[in-house]
Amino acid sequence: MRRVLLGPIVAAALVCGLAPAVAQSYPDRPIRLIVPFPPGGPNDIVARVVAQSMSEDLKQPIVIENRAGAGGVTGTDAVAKAAPDGYTIAVTSSGALAISQSLQRMPYETLRDLKPVTLVATVAELLVVPGTSEAKTLPEFVKLAQAKPGSFNYASTGPGGMPHLAAELLKTAAKFDAVHVPYGGAAPAVTDLLGGRVEMMFADIPVLLPHVQSGKLRALAVGSSKRAPALPEVPTTVEQGFPGVLAENWYGMVAPAATPADIVAKLQAATAKALRSPDVQQKLSSQGAVLVGGSSAEFAAYIEAETKKWAEVIRVAGVKLQ
Repeated sequence: MRRVLLGPIVAAALVCGLAPAVAQSYPDRPIRLIVPFPPGGPNDIVARVVAQSMSEDLKQPIVIENRAGAGGVTGTDAVAKAAPDGYTIAVTSSGALAISQSLQRMPYETLRDLKPVTLVATVAELLVVPGTSEAKTLPEFVKLAQAKPGSFNYASTGPGGMPHLAAELLKTAAKFDAVHVPYGGAAPAVTDLLGGRVEMMFADIPVLLPHVQSGKLRALAVGSSKRAPALPEVPTTVEQGFPGVLAENWYGMVAPAATPADIVAKLQAATAKALRSPDVQQKLSSQGAVLVGGSSAEFAAYIEAETKKWAEVIRVAGVKLQ
């Protein structure tokens, strides 16, 4: 009888003893990190720089897989449906995690099907006009736009993206009208802006920085509460009388929802350590990124707040995917 009673006890002890061992061994093979956008863009740059540093800390290769489509939704969905073992993760954007669900039927629900690991970086949206524009400041631009209702237009990288919503947020706050001209990405939008075929555009700082530095585009405002280290001379929307016009793109790490807490913690710690690296800070801050690296709970709360914020902007502006 005693042997029969001891069997389950010993088995339970063995299981309990093995669980920490499994956790301690993670990762014991390469990690796949999905970037849901093409190579070379801001999301891809952030992911690759951080992954390289994380790989050194975790002592395993981190293999980048670019899986673009549907504004980041396709690649992010692949993570939502992956095995929750910590070997398939993503660094994805505000659009895929907080904005798209207010615009279209989604194959996943962010906080149900994905586990937030950490907010990696924020990148403020920069408002620019052609270098030949009459407007030298944001208030001057608003005054010009108010004087000619509907005669101004603005470019975006596509309906429902952060550049589009940032412009709609400004239109609502400043009470002027302008025609939305959506493009199939940043490159054609910037080309037409440089050619003077559109009057203004919001976009991530790295997209516009070379043209601002060359003088071909004029930066009017940074859509954040603090000035951008990459453009310290450009005032914020807050400084220029528009405290509600805060538009920052952001990139965060997520894993499948059922990923064990100890693995999530290990990924979060490795990411936070990478973001403290002087080399990573130099590479990404020069691109206009502000590095974060907070806790999983903080990132979840941030996603929830951003989802509510942009859902209201979409509702008020009547934004619809075309």
